[in-house]
Amino acid sequence: MELGMVGLGKMGLNMATRLLKGGHRVVAFDVNSDAVASAIQAGAVGVYTLDDLVSALSAPRAIWVMVPAGKVTEDTLQNLAGRLKAGDVLIDGGNSNYKDSQRRAAELEARGLNFLDVGTSGGVWGLKEGYSLMIGGQAAVVERLSPIFKTLAPDAERGWGHVGPSGAGHFVKMVHNGIEYGLMQAYAEGFEIMKKKEELNLKLSQIAEIWRYGSVVRSWLLDLTSRVLEQDEELSDIRPWVTDSGEGRWTVAEAVDLDVPAPVITLALQARLASRNEENYTARLLAAMRNQFGGHAIKHRDGKGGSHE
Repeated sequence: MELGMVGLGKMGLNMATRLLKGGHRVVAFDVNSDAVASAIQAGAVGVYTLDDLVSALSAPRAIWVMVPAGKVTEDTLQNLAGRLKAGDVLIDGGNSNYKDSQRRAAELEARGLNFLDVGTSGGVWGLKEGYSLMIGGQAAVVERLSPIFKTLAPDAERGWGHVGPSGAGHFVKMVHNGIEYGLMQAYAEGFEIMKKKEELNLKLSQIAEIWRYGSVVRSWLLDLTSRVLEQDEELSDIRPWVTDSGEGRWTVAEAVDLDVPAPVITLALQARLASRNEENYTARLLAAMRNQFGGHAIKHRDGKGGSHE
């Protein structure tokens, strides 16, 4: 198939590359010309305007938008919608609020356009391992574009699916990220407890490695935690400043609206807020884990941002 890709950041470019390796035709656009050049090097058709993007695609067009949630996504979708024809598809693969996705789907449908909201998980590892895709929208549109999803997913039959109507994809991804907050917090707290038991002289990287095999708490997050601890068990160069990109807050708010108790996720969110004022080991490990699975920037003690190399 062919797909337009708008947004060639740390996930968008990798997704485009995975699609190219899967034999699809990708027309790639980004406001950063260097990112477009990287896409061209990977085999994509690079363009430098949205007009050129639309012109380079055959009808019915499908365009995947992978840009920051909020105003950037809103503006990008609106700009594209004004250039598309009835039957074309717009896909939002970012971390948009599901209520915005429901609104956008209704607005685009009134203009004869199709809209899919795709919760996308996999971070910087997605190029190699594949992406977990939670898709909301019309079933017929999902089916038509299924070759795209099968290529992006870890396996053609696993790791992706149509989860419900418009908004459902981003709702499920929101809850996914809320759960992620709780899992990460539990690991970080547990390892700090062991670190504080100094008379036992525990080697945290060894314990993480032991738990990775056969333990009931084994997971991909634990794999990444083991990787972090093997590199620097003290995490001495990492400031305990853990950001949140919104989904955890939305999950907590939704839990309150639905009268669902969610103390673990709520406290995990509060711990991230507290990390911005406290110099603690738990938060340093959280920051390192986010860098490992998503390439998120780490704040170093010298005040510099950016990811570890």
